[in-house]
This record gives sequence, structure tokens and C-alpha cells, in this order.
Amino acid sequence: MVHKIALFNHKGGVSKTTTVFNLGWMLASKGKTVILVDTDPQCNLTGIALGEGTEEDESRIQNIYDTKFNIKTGLAPAFESQPRMIEAVDCIQVEGQKNLFLLPGSVGLAEYEVTLGIAQELSGSIQALKNLPGSITDLLDKTAKQLNADYILIDMSPSLGSLNQNLLMTSHFFIVPTTADFFSLMAIDSLTNILPRWYKWAKTASSMTILREATYPFPDVRLKFLGTIIQNFRIIRGKETAAFEIWIQKIEQDVSQKLVPVLEKNNMMLPDVGYSNQGIDETFCLTKIQNFNSLIALSQEHRTPIYALTPEQLGQTGKVLQQNQNKQKDFEKTFSNLADKVINLTTQYAVST
Repeated sequence: MVHKIALFNHKGGVSKTTTVFNLGWMLASKGKTVILVDTDPQCNLTGIALGEGTEEDESRIQNIYDTKFNIKTGLAPAFESQPRMIEAVDCIQVEGQKNLFLLPGSVGLAEYEVTLGIAQELSGSIQALKNLPGSITDLLDKTAKQLNADYILIDMSPSLGSLNQNLLMTSHFFIVPTTADFFSLMAIDSLTNILPRWYKWAKTASSMTILREATYPFPDVRLKFLGTIIQNFRIIRGKETAAFEIWIQKIEQDVSQKLVPVLEKNNMMLPDVGYSNQGIDETFCLTKIQNFNSLIALSQEHRTPIYALTPEQLGQTGKVLQQNQNKQKDFEKTFSNLADKVINLTTQYAVST
């Protein structure tokens, strides 16, 4: 079965897209078939995966959008009442990784936000809207089945709109990327209020006959929290700087003492032994990733993970090259360990249900 993992934080600038791309590539390198789904109307993930810096890139992308489905056109039969059923999208294989595929994003996906919001609030009383809440699940499930995918990684926009509400609550697992700053701390506190409301809505929706018997049925809710990722802090002499360490500790404390108790109450946590078996402590931090800004830019330019950049792509020599290659090794180890945790947690949960 496919595991749908949403990366969600309504605070922007927490490296969701970079994490999705690098984690997806690493899972694929470990033999998993992975679909990257770009649901952010900014389409940054699509840009990274397909390239967008040259005329050749632009021509290739234009051809893809002219000839293939994307997330918006895939959902159009439901949202635009077209006389056809939703079908699997022919995803784009990501260059350089045979097991990694992209379901391209669309700026126009935002056009469906208001309609979906109305459907999710009123679908119990308006027959014409009953197919919308389950349509995203139908599209992703059919696409995963076509590729026999092991994982779907969903790159979400930084918003609290109806699309994100639907995407998160119909996923199987979620990860909360954060940065070591005050605003990520605010976001964690905000999630303690938002997620229970969304979960209550999803449980109600999944129990409604009109939605369960729709052309695109709304699924059972089985969302579970995998953990957080803390990113974009600086390392000096092998340790986080004092200012970043303070925010890291505060974020971990709020996750442990505020967010997790709320998730436990709403059945969104895995069994404790699942986390402890992966070395995940009471802070539920899956990994910490230091600032790799210069390498991230090169990674995006060459459409390849940071750890797979070649010396030619780095364009450096001597001591500078050696320093960046050491950073690459650290980054590769970090994402390899993260991928192993994701595989083990999701596999264990699938077996136990």
C-alpha cells in the first residue's frame, strides 16, 4: 500500500520544499517508488524537479503543461463538472532518479480553494458538492496505483485554507518542518488549536453517508504524526550557536508539552514504542538540519539533491571544495537516517493496523 506523507507548517520559509525533494530522492535511492506532489500554487517543488532557469527548461516545462495533466487538470473533472471521471496522472520521472516521480503543481490550483471550502462546510446539504471532498484522495490513490508507488510526499502551501485542511486530514502521516526562530514557535502553538478542529471536521465528514457514498468517497481518517524537523540554524565549532539553541529548546518543549498532548487526545500519534524504537525522544524531533544555503541554491540549479552534487556542479577547488564535500556527506547522512526513520515508522504502523 502507498503511504501518503504531508509536510505541513502554515509558517512559510521552513524549507518544506527542499525537504520534500531531498527526502523523496533519498527514499527512491533506497528502492522505494516515490511520487512528489506539488500542491503549493507557488510551484517551487515543480521548479526544482523540472528546472526553470534556462530557455531549454522553460520550453520543456511548457511542453509538459501543454501535453500532460497537473494537479489542477487532474482534479478538473470534479471541480469543473466535466463529463469524465478523475484519472491517474502520468507523472514526470525526475531526471537522475528512476524511482522518483513528480505530479506537477499549478498556480491555478488556488482557484479551487473557495469551492472546496464551501463543499467541506455544506456538502451534507448540497448534493452538487458531495464529490469534491473526496476527489483529491481519489486522484492521488489512482496515480499511486498506476505507478505502484510506495510513498507520496505532499509539498503543501503555508496556509490554513480548505485545500490544506483536506490534504492533511486525508494523508496517512505528517511531518512539521520548522526553523529555529520565534515564528516557528508561534506556529507550533497555533497548530495546537487548528489540528483538533480539522480532525473533528474530518471525522464528521468520514462518517457522513452522503460523502462515503459519493463518486469520490471521503476516506477514513488515519492521520498520524511522525515528528518535526528543525532547520536553518548555524553551526560554530560543531555546535548550534547559543541564540539558535534557545529557540530549538523552546520549540522542542512546546512540541512535547503542548502539541503532542493535543495530538494524543485526538488519536494522531503512533504508539510510543514506535518512536522509541527509532531513537526518537519526547521532543519528537526527527532530525536537525543546519544551514546549507549556498548548496541549496546549487541543488536547485542542477535539479539534484545537495548530497549528489558533483565537483563540477559545485564549481569549486581546493579547501572550499573539501569543506563543501564534507557538508555534503553530513547532509547525506542526515537524510539517509531520516529516510530510514520514515520507512520504519510508516511500515510499522501499516503492519499494526
